[in-house]
Amino acid sequence: MKPQEIMLNTHIKENTLDRFSEEEIGDDHFYTGLETPMKLDAFEISDSEKKEKISGLFAQIMDVMGLDLTDDSLKGTPNRVAKMYIDEIFSGLNPLNKPKIALFDNKYKYNQMLVEKNITFYSNCEHHFVPIIGIAHIAYVSSGKVIGISKLNRIVQYYAKRPQVQERLTNQIAIELKTILDTEDIAIIIDAKHLCVSSRGVKDDTSATVTSYYSGVFNEPHKIVELQNYLNQ
Repeated sequence: MKPQEIMLNTHIKENTLDRFSEEEIGDDHFYTGLETPMKLDAFEISDSEKKEKISGLFAQIMDVMGLDLTDDSLKGTPNRVAKMYIDEIFSGLNPLNKPKIALFDNKYKYNQMLVEKNITFYSNCEHHFVPIIGIAHIAYVSSGKVIGISKLNRIVQYYAKRPQVQERLTNQIAIELKTILDTEDIAIIIDAKHLCVSSRGVKDDTSATVTSYYSGVFNEPHKIVELQNYLNQ
C-alpha cells in the first residue's frame, strides 16, 4: 500500500472513531497513521528545557499521588524520569537522533536475501505509556547496495524509542529501509509483548502480538517460506 493510500485509509478510520468516546474504545488500540503524531512546534524548545518542564510536571504527579518528595529515595525521581524520557526511551522522537547510514557497493554480488533476526527492542505503548518488549526480524535483497548490519539494529531502536503502536513501528522500519536501500524487496516481522495487556487491563501474561510487512519478492509464497525457514533455525 502506498503512503497516500495509507493516509486516505487513516482519514476514513479517524472519522469512524469520532463516533466513540474514550470509554467506549476502552483498551482497544488503533493504528491511525504512518507518521508518529507530533505537534508542529515539537522542537521549538531545547531538550534541556523539555527536561526541566517534565521534571516539574512529574513532581506534581508524584505529589498528587501522595508521595513524599522530600524522601531521599524520591527527591531525585522527577529529574531522573525527565532525563530518561528525553535522552533514552523517547529519544527516537527527535530527528537529530536518527542514525546516520552509510551504504556500500554489493561487491560480493550477493543476490540472495540477507536476514538479521532476533533484534531486541524496547518501546512504549502510546496508549498507556508502559513498555512494549519484543524482537524484530529484518530481511532484504540488495538492489546493488548493502547496509552495515549494525545499522539495521539502530534503525529498529530509533523508531522503537518513541510512544508507539506496533503496526506503525513495523511500517516505519520497512519504509525507512526501502528508502535507504532503494529496493522493494523488504520483509519485517515483529513479535512483541505489550505490558498494557500483561500488567494491567486483562492481565494476560502469555499472549504476544506479531506484525509483518512484506513487499517485492517477499510477496511470493516461496520467499516467505524461505524466510520462515531461516527464522526457525
